[in-house]
Amino acid sequence: MFTDAVDNTVSAVLRAIEAGDWTAFAKLVHPYVLWTENGVTTRGRTRVMALLSGHDATAPANSYELRDEQVYRWVS
Repeated sequence: MFTDAVDNTVSAVLRAIEAGDWTAFAKLVHPYVLWTENGVTTRGRTRVMALLSGHDATAPANSYELRDEQVYRWVS
């Protein structure tokens, strides 16, 4: 069962990406995040930010995991 806090965190991540607000994104995502899109996994917050900054849009997560109230794993 997911809580509102979890849903709010995921929504906030998507809003930060859309806005290009990498400072907000960095606060919401674990430093060792595992970000998977189309079967390709990128590890580390800095690498994920570089990857996402080159995208026009990011798909919502099919699944995700939080650690310490930050997104640790994202699969879309």
